[in-house]
Amino acid sequence: MDEAEPFTYDGGRVDPGETQNVRYTVSETYLGDPVRMPVTIINGERPGPTGFLSAAAHGDELNGIEVVREVAHEWDLGELAGTLVCLPVLNVPAFLAQERYLPIYDRDLNRSFPGDPESTSAKRMAHRVFRNFVAPCDFGLDFHTSTRGRTNTLHVRADMDDGPVARVAKAFASNVIISSEGPSGSLRREASRMDTPTITIEMGEAHRFQRPLIDSALDSVRSVLAEFGMLDTEVVRWPGWRTVIENHDEKTWIRADAGGLVDMHHERGGLVYEDEIICTIANPFKTDSTTVRAPFTGLLVGVLENPLVYPGNPLCHLVHLDERTLRALERSREEPVFSANPEHPPAR
Repeated sequence: MDEAEPFTYDGGRVDPGETQNVRYTVSETYLGDPVRMPVTIINGERPGPTGFLSAAAHGDELNGIEVVREVAHEWDLGELAGTLVCLPVLNVPAFLAQERYLPIYDRDLNRSFPGDPESTSAKRMAHRVFRNFVAPCDFGLDFHTSTRGRTNTLHVRADMDDGPVARVAKAFASNVIISSEGPSGSLRREASRMDTPTITIEMGEAHRFQRPLIDSALDSVRSVLAEFGMLDTEVVRWPGWRTVIENHDEKTWIRADAGGLVDMHHERGGLVYEDEIICTIANPFKTDSTTVRAPFTGLLVGVLENPLVYPGNPLCHLVHLDERTLRALERSREEPVFSANPEHPPAR
């Protein structure tokens, strides 16, 4: 039987059976003081794969921070097989400023991976994170939220044409998976290209903890760890219903054609039918209004939170539901069901 191995990074080593909380230097301030990223590494006594959980690549996206912290510091991981690398705050400067992007030149850390030690500040930081804590892993879960002023239902973004990535995505057991490689420089795309299959989890809105979403994500993290044999628990591959969005014509951002104040008629995660009114936009006097209708039957995976728009501003993100998925969703909202076996979903 193979023996558990130490996890090593520049300047440190975590032996089997050991947990370390590290403040790892990723950059420096204008005063030359170190910028330190919190990292918790749990190396189980039993051999197994290595996975990473990351959050706050955008500094104002907080839901994932709580997911990663709870796994690292509240779960009983005494029987863990393998190693968990927990990165609750990737973008420390943006987190401290409570901004989305790095305050230095407004750069997006999540377009800077795998990084470059001789390039911009963002790419240098990305390089240190990627080389030490991402590249050594066998899979990864990267948690995000919507940008400020909007909110997302919990869903996965993953390249479903990549078999190892699809395995992670299915084990996470979300109802909605949007399939794509991801933007160039994003953590999930660059990690997956370098043999660390990684998915993005979108959940909720910026600047807050949303407990129901956090709890749901924690259940799915447990399912992924079970899939890779790291925890002895059930894998929930089938969440009752699922839609995988693979084509551009199966999803759309619906944008405002008029400026004004928005009355949204549906919440995040709402089901809307073709030609149903999603929202209305009116001027301050309510003397002129515009109705916005669904171009097809689908699920609102993202909706506006800030009710003020200019023409062209996004109102909602709608993904298509085929007839079979629609019926399964309608039934699940009457009586939610779950199955651990993707080949045998619950009978109706």
